[in-house]
Amino acid sequence: MSFQDKSIQCFDCGTTFTFGAADQEFFQSKGYTNEPKRCPSCRQARKSERYGNSGQSYGTRKQMYPAVCAECGKNTQVPFEPRGDKPVYCSDCYRKVRPGR
Repeated sequence: MSFQDKSIQCFDCGTTFTFGAADQEFFQSKGYTNEPKRCPSCRQARKSERYGNSGQSYGTRKQMYPAVCAECGKNTQVPFEPRGDKPVYCSDCYRKVRPGR
């Protein structure tokens, strides 16, 4: 089956995000039948609310910085301030290009 990028409006914040072909393929491989209702940042916030904040101090969130993926060009957020001397990837592209795995 051939997948195409879809634009979806986030249920929580109302922004439009892209449900990419690679994401759709991943969802299908996991047996998921529904498309995501939340954008990646709202999904992450909801996971943090439900499953705890992964050892961070109570009530604090890790600072995230806006970036543009060097591979696919989509807007993303990363937990470090990009300096411009190294490529920054969205989570999907990072999984494809990370070394040693």
